Amino acid sequence: MNAKFENIISSNRPVLVDFYADWCSPCKLMPPILKEVKDELKDNIRIIKVNVDKNPFIATLYQVRSIPTLILFKNGSPRWTGVGVKNAGEIKSVIRQHLDGV
Repeated sequence: MNAKFENIISSNRPVLVDFYADWCSPCKLMPPILKEVKDELKDNIRIIKVNVDKNPFIATLYQVRSIPTLILFKNGSPRWTGVGVKNAGEIKSVIRQHLDGV
């Protein structure tokens, strides 16, 4: 396991991981959606991108079979998985369910 990745997802602040690949057309739709999520939720969420071609072990470990796949982690465990392009409203709604006291 990638120690840096493990350290990031072990946060008690929710961490949204965007699994993508450079060749994936739908994946290119995610950055502006994720920016909107980040702009609204600010420091309540950390968003990172994981390239499945460069990190196949992580993708396999979390059973990422199609991309884009979003996985929301909190305290090191996956709390939600979304496959395909999701809209910002849906993502924000899911994240809010995992925020402490927000």
